[in-house]
Amino acid sequence: MTELPANGRSELATRAIVGLAMASAALATLWTGGLVFWLFTVLLSLGAVAEWANLGGATPHIKKMMMLAVSVPLAIMCPLAAGPNFFALGLIGAAAFFIVIVTRQPMLALGLVYGALPVLGLLLIREQTLGLIFCFWALGLVWLCDIGAYFAGRAIGGPKLAPLISPNKTWAGLIGGVALASTFAIVMHLVYGLPWRLTLATPVLAILAQAGDLFESWLKRRAGVKDSGTMLPGHGGLLDRLDGVVPVAPLAAILVVLPQIRGLFG
Repeated sequence: MTELPANGRSELATRAIVGLAMASAALATLWTGGLVFWLFTVLLSLGAVAEWANLGGATPHIKKMMMLAVSVPLAIMCPLAAGPNFFALGLIGAAAFFIVIVTRQPMLALGLVYGALPVLGLLLIREQTLGLIFCFWALGLVWLCDIGAYFAGRAIGGPKLAPLISPNKTWAGLIGGVALASTFAIVMHLVYGLPWRLTLATPVLAILAQAGDLFESWLKRRAGVKDSGTMLPGHGGLLDRLDGVVPVAPLAAILVVLPQIRGLFG
């Protein structure tokens, strides 16, 4: 691999420090669970929706309206309220519909779903009997896919994955990311008994995580900006770090509760 210049090494160090801090905060709140984990995910969700509003060119008034609208389903997911269930899912849809009616901009309404649905998925996973392990798997596969893609892309290079959307991403990076995430799932299966359905689904979810990354890159290109925000040094905004979690968390939740869903019809 070509040696990074001094500014590149400095940026990599900044990314590593900030990324480690974020992962540590996520794991600490995940371990605690309950109100603490709910509050952590809610804060991330509100920040993500705010950045989405900025990318969509929303006025301050519309942005505030979006924040208030998404706060309703987020609040109902609180462990002291109804929690993560179908009622919360319905409220997410209702909040998005409200924004569509008021703004007549479906992309702004999509931001509410984008920000709230992963919260529902993660909270639903966490409340399961083995929720701590399952949540660690869902978040870990996204993180490791991102890490594997970054280093494999830099070390190998090669054909670009989607040059018109994200010129730095390569097929080698995608393969490296999926491989590392899949290895992580196998280790989780051997050490913690991660169910086979989750282990085998990991490569697909890793690909979806990369697709989420590309979608967020498309959003930024559409808005004409490099990063979704400036909150995280070396990373950009919250959307830049949560892009892989967005598609993975809801689908991971469905896979986790699949036996319960089957039981309802069995």
